[in-house]
Amino acid sequence: MPHEPQPQPADELDAEAVRTWSSLALAALGRAREDIDAINVYPVADADTGTNLYLTAESADRALADTFGDAAGRTVAPTTLSEAVRAWAHGALVGARGNSGTILAQLLRGVADVLGAEPEAEPEAEPEAESGGGRTGPGGLLARALSRAAEEAYAAVAHPVEGTMLTVAGAAARAGEAASEAAGTAADVARAAYDGARAALAETPGQLAALGRAGVVDAGGCGLVAVLGALWQALSGQEPAAEPAAGRPAVSGPRPTDPCEQHEDGPAYEVIYLLEASDAAVAELRAQLDGLGDSLVVVGGDGLWNVHVHVDDPGAAVEAGVVAGRPYRIRITHFGDERRRGRGERAQRAVVALVPGEGLVDLCAGAGATTVLVRPGEVPAAAELLDAVRRAHAREVVLLPGRAELRAAAATAAEQARAEGVRVAVIPTRSAVQGLAALAVHDPQGSFDEDVVAMTAAAGATRYGELAVAERQSFTSAGICQAGDVLGLIDGDVAVIGAGLAETAVAVLDRMLGSGGELVTLVLGPEVPDAVAEHLQAHVQSGHLAVDTVTYRGGRYSAPLLIGVE
Repeated sequence: MPHEPQPQPADELDAEAVRTWSSLALAALGRAREDIDAINVYPVADADTGTNLYLTAESADRALADTFGDAAGRTVAPTTLSEAVRAWAHGALVGARGNSGTILAQLLRGVADVLGAEPEAEPEAEPEAESGGGRTGPGGLLARALSRAAEEAYAAVAHPVEGTMLTVAGAAARAGEAASEAAGTAADVARAAYDGARAALAETPGQLAALGRAGVVDAGGCGLVAVLGALWQALSGQEPAAEPAAGRPAVSGPRPTDPCEQHEDGPAYEVIYLLEASDAAVAELRAQLDGLGDSLVVVGGDGLWNVHVHVDDPGAAVEAGVVAGRPYRIRITHFGDERRRGRGERAQRAVVALVPGEGLVDLCAGAGATTVLVRPGEVPAAAELLDAVRRAHAREVVLLPGRAELRAAAATAAEQARAEGVRVAVIPTRSAVQGLAALAVHDPQGSFDEDVVAMTAAAGATRYGELAVAERQSFTSAGICQAGDVLGLIDGDVAVIGAGLAETAVAVLDRMLGSGGELVTLVLGPEVPDAVAEHLQAHVQSGHLAVDTVTYRGGRYSAPLLIGVE
C-alpha cells in the first residue's frame, strides 16, 4: 500500500520523517512533471527534466519503502534514520535519469552523508544550544545536511553553471544555515531553505541566457523547489503554496513556440551508466569524459557511481567506462532524432531493429534505432515491420532482423517501403549481438551505401553465441541432451551441453575466443545474476588480457545469455 505521509513534530528528524519527505516529494514531482518538462530548455531542450526527476525520485522512494517492508507487504524491524537516508540515496543513485536526476541523486547522497553518519560523542552543548535549534540540534543537523548536499552536487559537475539547479541548491543551503545560526528548529531550517530556493529560482532567467531568451526559470531548479517544499511539509505539516505553472515567474520576453529550437549545436548523444570502479579510476574517467563532451556529472562513491555525459561518440564514452571498471545499465539517448521528430521533419536515415528483450529495446532505442520487440517463438508480420519503418520517419532505413527466421518478413516489409519511396537495406543479422555491433558503427552522416557496407561488415565480423535450457531430451550436433541441460550454441549450432549456466558459458567463450577477438559482449537474461557476468568477465581477463568485455541486461523475453565476440 502507498505510504500515507504523516506530519512530523517541528523538530524531529527520524526515519519516519525521511519516509514522509520522500512520499511528499514524489507526489509533488508527479504533479509538476509535465509543467517542468515544458520549461526544459537547458542544457538540452528535450522536454524531459520533470520526467527524469520524477523517475529518479520514484526509484529512491521504492528503495526506501523496502527498508520499511512496504514493497513486499512484510513487516521488518524498525528502520533507523541512518538506514532510511542511505537507502533513499542509494535508490536515487541506481535509478537516476538525465542530468537533473543525476544531480538530485548526489544531493540526496550529501544529505545521507550527514544524517546517516553514526553518532559521535560531542562536547557538552552550550546553554543556548540545548533547545531543538542551533548548530547542535536537529535544526543544525539539517542545515549541515543541506550544505553538504550542495557542496557534493557542485563537486560532481565537471563545469558548474550558475542559473541552474546547483544555484538553487546553494541558495537553499545558505538560507538553512542562517536559520540554524538563529537557533531555528528543523522545520524553521526547512522553511528557510524552501524560501531561499524559491527566491533563487526566480532569479535564474537573469543568470543564464538560454532561460532569459525563453522566458522561463530553470527546470531542474523548479523540481528542487518542489522537493524542498516537501521537506518543509514533512516537518511542519503545512502544505506549501501552489507554485504557478511549476514555478514559472512572469519573465519578460517571448516564450519559445518550439523548445527544440534551443541548443542544437551541442553533442548529439546522452550517455548514462552505472559503474563499479575505484575512486582513482573514476578520477581518470572524469578527465577522459570531460575531453569527449559536456554536461559531465559523475555521482556516487564507495565503489558505485552513476555517470552522465553528453557526447558525439557514445561508444567512446562507454569504452572509457570499461577501462575504469564495470559499466552496466547503459542508456544512450540520441538528441538529434528527438528534435527532428518533435518538428515533424523526415530524418535522412534511420535504423529499425528487431530485438528479443525489453532491455535490448531500451538499449537500441537509446542508440537512436526504432525498435520492434520480438517475443520468444514470435515472427512479426511484414505489416508490423512496415509500420516500424514508417515510424522511423526517414528517407533511408537500415533494417536489422536479428534472427534468420525473421528475414523473410523483413524483406517483404522492405519491398513495400521501397514502393512508398523509402530506400531500405536489410542487413542479415542473425543475433541481437550482431545488431549491436552494426549499430555501433552506424554513421548517419555518411553515404547510405558506405554505411550499409560498414554495418554489414561489423555484423559479419561478430561471432554469436547463445545459452538456452533444453525443454526435453533431444539429439543435437553436440550429442544427446536431457531436459534441463544448458545448451551452448555458437553461430546457431549446439556446441556445448552442460549442467550449469556459468560453466557452460565459460566453455562457449573459450571456443569462441579460440579464433581471436577484441571485444566480448554479454547480454544477460532477466533471471541471470550479476555474479555470472562478473565470473565470465574475470575469466576473459585472466586468459585474454587484450580483450575487453561489456555487459548489458536483455530484460524480459531475452535468452538466458547472449554472447558476441568481435
